[in-house]
Amino acid sequence: MFFLSFLSLFPTALLYVLADLSYYVVYYLVGYRKKIVRENLQRSFPEKSPEELRKIEKQFFRFFADLTFETIKMHSISRSELERRFKFKNLEQIEKYFRKGESILACTGHYGNWEWGMMALGMHLSEKCYVIYKPLNNRIFDQWFHNMRTKFGNVFVPMRQTLRVLSSVRKEPTMFCFASDQSPVKGESRYWMNFLNQPTAALLGLEKIAVQTDRPIFYFKLKVIKRGYYEVECVPIVLHPKKTGTHEITDTHFQFLASIIKEDPAYWLWSHRRWKNKPDNEEWQNQVLQ
Repeated sequence: MFFLSFLSLFPTALLYVLADLSYYVVYYLVGYRKKIVRENLQRSFPEKSPEELRKIEKQFFRFFADLTFETIKMHSISRSELERRFKFKNLEQIEKYFRKGESILACTGHYGNWEWGMMALGMHLSEKCYVIYKPLNNRIFDQWFHNMRTKFGNVFVPMRQTLRVLSSVRKEPTMFCFASDQSPVKGESRYWMNFLNQPTAALLGLEKIAVQTDRPIFYFKLKVIKRGYYEVECVPIVLHPKKTGTHEITDTHFQFLASIIKEDPAYWLWSHRRWKNKPDNEEWQNQVLQ
């Protein structure tokens, strides 16, 4: 932790030099999760040629190296630098609800630098932002990340405490933000869908809370402008959750994420073992993909 904290003090430009070096080591020498990334891309984009897939693969590993050092930089990054590198569009749509004393829900995916995005969001909202997350197994790393993520005002809530915290602030205008592409673990409520040409298990927490509370849902659409610079557009996707059908909310935000990934695939977290779990029933699996 001391070494990472010290490394974060380096100028961002120097960290990108280290990112360039680490890309060659990770991709060409170590081959970190290259097989997983390659399989995920091949299954998600069967229509693309091997040359196109290899280009996306290399672009992803270059960005992954940048993301690693940008995450380290979170420990010491200043408000001014983060504001310069991360811009938001249409946040007034959320503030409109806050001014009326109402709360909203939000979601995003592991796309671009979502860590910087959640960090910067806490500086731009007039009310509290509660980010739902899965704690890391390593308590030391988890505490280090927690301290970074919350230093500009956000409150990070372990997934299993969501309902308790939601109940405790139900009379206050708030925003609860969910990662729409989190993988369910054993025992969690799930729903199978076709996502990027593969049967995919989705968590139903966002949908259940939205239907119960009728809070409008916004999607934070992240775009990479250039190296180290990002823009997030606040997009309303479901304004009246109680009027939706079963799984309509879950389908909607996954479809929205899929459209973002297809537009510029290199910036999603392809190294994640997103599809390690499969439906038990083969016939059901085929039905999902229809």
